[in-house]
Amino acid sequence: MKTTDDLTNYHLDSLLIHGKTNSENWDYSHHLVPPVSASATFKLDSVERGAQGFVEFAHNENPDSQVHRPIYIYERLGEPNKNILEENLAIAESGEMALSFSTGMAAISGILCTLASSGDEIIHHHTLYGCTYSLLVNWLPRFGIKTKGAGFYDIEGLKASITPKTRILYFESPVNPTLELIDIEAIAGVIREENIKRGDGRKLFMVVDNTFATPVCQQPLTLGADFVVHSLTKNIGGFGTDMGGAVIGKKFIYDLLLLYRKDFGNTLSTHSAWTHLVYGLPTLNLRVRQQERTALLIAEFLASHTAVEFVNYPGLPSFPGYALAKKQMKDPSGHFAPGTMIYFVLKGNSPEDKKEKGKIMMNFLATNAYTVTLAVSLGNIKTLVEHPGSMTHAAIPAEEQVKNGMEPGGIRLSIGLEFHSDIIADLRASLEKI
Repeated sequence: MKTTDDLTNYHLDSLLIHGKTNSENWDYSHHLVPPVSASATFKLDSVERGAQGFVEFAHNENPDSQVHRPIYIYERLGEPNKNILEENLAIAESGEMALSFSTGMAAISGILCTLASSGDEIIHHHTLYGCTYSLLVNWLPRFGIKTKGAGFYDIEGLKASITPKTRILYFESPVNPTLELIDIEAIAGVIREENIKRGDGRKLFMVVDNTFATPVCQQPLTLGADFVVHSLTKNIGGFGTDMGGAVIGKKFIYDLLLLYRKDFGNTLSTHSAWTHLVYGLPTLNLRVRQQERTALLIAEFLASHTAVEFVNYPGLPSFPGYALAKKQMKDPSGHFAPGTMIYFVLKGNSPEDKKEKGKIMMNFLATNAYTVTLAVSLGNIKTLVEHPGSMTHAAIPAEEQVKNGMEPGGIRLSIGLEFHSDIIADLRASLEKI
């Protein structure tokens, strides 16, 4: 007989719905749905209790210490909805801890700035989300943290680029927007080899942005990553109503990360935490599975269309990283889970011609399509299309985009929950206009 004493007995589908049935963060055992907390500050019974709360905040170094209900003082330090959401996010990604942030970018800056200090170096895969690229290139160097790009598919080249100052290897997989895959286990092997030489003093860490795949298509921590970051705004939130971000991984960084969030003020709002907890996580697997089935049908349609030059989708046998995708991208039951994102390029006589045709197609969709919406973001219940080169990745110089594998006319498609034949009909009509 299964018991709630050991949650590892349960499938992730069930865990995403029920989470922990007994949380020290809040006793809601009589509520079918956790009630929303709506207080920015909390009443204290005594001065001594308030002082104790500040003493205990971000002091969890002893994992064997007696567990007790946290003392809530002020929302920026912590409150019930966020803390329960974090417990469930840790379960979803098989992490030791999770900490939520106001946005995905806040989560990324949080983990990078707590793991690295002035004088350290971060090596990132050369193709990244535009805002992450801007953070690494324009901002972190101001604080004395050097950053440089490398091709993470070239393992020997990556090894050669690591120096004694390298503290973090950072990448997305699948990569935004090209869907290129990075072999997480291979990168973990590089880090293990490097850390043997370093000893315990200055370990090298792997941070993976798992937003595109979600915890139900890929689990980087089980493949050797140290930390995972998410934009909760995307698939985990799913409905496009609330922003959010999260860092999930090893617990040794938790206290420092908690202090960073407190002092920089990147706290997830209570309402957003409640929305992600009550609506987002419990429906994640159901939504992604349906979107994934549709994504394969859409990818096959696009790949067979005479106006399309190529389609990148991990579920297509023609995808360059198909073998790695089948090994690395798996759902909680171990089945192949290629995700919900598609990247494609139209045929043309030149890069500019392809870009112009893509513009015509997307503009037609924006004004005529019922099931495909021209909008940034992804992982929504609605199908979204956008031009990465001029939108989400605009912070990256055009020549740098091309150098790192982004096509000037590349189109990113995030598949929603609409009926597949309706999406295909709208796409077909737009392709006829070019």
